[in-house]
Amino acid sequence: MIRTEPGGEGIDPLELQMGYARGHPDRPWVMANFITTIDGATVVEGGSTAINDDDDKAMFQAMRAVPDFIVVGAGTIRAEKYGPVDLDGERRSRRTAAGLEATPHLVIVSGSLDLDPEARVFSDPENHRVIVLTLENAPEDRSNRLSEVADVVRLADLGAGEIVRYFRMAKVILCEGGPSLMGQFVAEGLIDELAWTVAPLLAAGESPRLAHGARPESPVVMRLDRILHGDRSLFLRYLAR
Repeated sequence: MIRTEPGGEGIDPLELQMGYARGHPDRPWVMANFITTIDGATVVEGGSTAINDDDDKAMFQAMRAVPDFIVVGAGTIRAEKYGPVDLDGERRSRRTAAGLEATPHLVIVSGSLDLDPEARVFSDPENHRVIVLTLENAPEDRSNRLSEVADVVRLADLGAGEIVRYFRMAKVILCEGGPSLMGQFVAEGLIDELAWTVAPLLAAGESPRLAHGARPESPVVMRLDRILHGDRSLFLRYLAR
C-alpha cells in the first residue's frame, strides 16, 4: 500500500493526458471521464458544476484534447448546458502535431431527439457541427429541425456496441456521461479507461451513481493506474485489466 501525499511535484494535465499510449487493434479505445462526491453523487444542485474545482476543470479540458469523438447523452447535454467543443490554441496544436483533427467531434446520443435546435450546443454549426445519434424510428419532425444545425444519424439501436461500431474509424472515444450511457458501456465491457475525480463533498440525496442500468455478466475488473492529488480533489485513473 502506498501513501499519496498532497503537495508533491506539479504536473501539466495536458502533457499527462497526451503522453498516455492508447489504442486497440480492432476497435476504438474508450475513455470515460466522471466526477463524483466522496459518497458517490454525480449531480448536486442539478449538475456537476457544484462539485468540480479548478483542478478538475483543467483535467477535463486536457482529456478533451485526446479523443476523436466525445460522446454524451442528451440528458447530460441539457443538465450541464453544453456548448460547442472549443479547444484553445495549445490543445489544437498538440492535436494536429499528433495527427488528429484540431477539434474532436461532439456526439449526442438521443433516441427521442428531445433536443432544442436553438440550444447553445448547436450555436456554431459551421465550425462545430454536432453529430446526433438516434433511432431509426425517431420522430421525423424533430429530425428535420435538428438537421438544420447538426448531422442526424439513425442507427438500429443506441447500445454502446453499436456506437463503437459506427465510429470504428476512430482511435479514441471519450464518454462524458451521463450515468445511463456510461452504464451501457460498462454492461458491454467497453470501458478501457476511467478517469474519476473524487471531490471532497458529502451530498447524500438521490443522485444517480457513476453508472447505472443493465448489469454486465460479471463486474468489470479494473486496475488502479494512477493517483493524483489536487488542491481539493483526488484524480484516479483506472484501466481495464
